[in-house]
Amino acid sequence: MTKIEVRDGEPFESFIRRFRRAVEKAGILQDIKRKEYYEKPSEKKRKRLAEAIRRWRKKMQQM
Repeated sequence: MTKIEVRDGEPFESFIRRFRRAVEKAGILQDIKRKEYYEKPSEKKRKRLAEAIRRWRKKMQQM
C-alpha cells in the first residue's frame, strides 16, 4: 500500500502529483487493470509466450 504524508503548507496539486507518482511506481494501477476481468490460464500462457517472443525479437534486432 502506498503511503504519502502531507507536508505542512504543501499545495494540494503538489501532494496529488507525489501520490500519483508513488502509485505508478508501485504498479498498483497495472495490477488493477490486470485483475479487472478473469483470464483463462490458456490465455495467460499465450500472452506470456507472445511477450517472450517480442522480447527475443527485440534482442535479436539489437545484435
